[in-house]
Amino acid sequence: MTRAEFMSRLKKGLVGMPTSAAAEVLNDYEAHFDDGLAEGRSEAEVAAALGNPDRLARELKAEAGIRRWHQEQNPSSATAAILAVLGLGAIDILILLPLLMSLIGVILGGYAAALGFFIAGVGIMVVGPIAGAPGGPFAAILAGLGLMAASVTGAALLTVLTIWLVNGVVWFARLHYRLLKPALEPQVA
Repeated sequence: MTRAEFMSRLKKGLVGMPTSAAAEVLNDYEAHFDDGLAEGRSEAEVAAALGNPDRLARELKAEAGIRRWHQEQNPSSATAAILAVLGLGAIDILILLPLLMSLIGVILGGYAAALGFFIAGVGIMVVGPIAGAPGGPFAAILAGLGLMAASVTGAALLTVLTIWLVNGVVWFARLHYRLLKPALEPQVA
């Protein structure tokens, strides 16, 4: 993504924020691009490091709403803060929750299949030599061991995928906590 694309999407996402605050945010991100280019990085590298501009805009609007609530503490600023934070949550619930639930279902199904293949491998290894499997008893034992090894490998890969998924959810939760932390901490007057 180029600098112009990133800034255009960020500016579009900041619509509804006070003009001075939006201009300050845009200037900050322009400075990030200037600093990155001065260090020899490309516009695409800087944009990738900064993240998704649409997501950044939603988070910055939520943060601005929370900051406004701390400064003014009136019904209007409370409504703005609540709507901004709910906007983040609504996107999470509408987009990420179904995706997460489907991924969890696929992972559980994968574990069930791996268990089934492991049990089938044990069955082939034990019953194959007795039942006169094609290729003889040695082939049945090797086929059973191969099926068991494949199921263990599949389960190990699913475990790695599960760890990545949990790390992603933790990262996402920390991102939201970092955004909401100032609003949750008691303010000392």
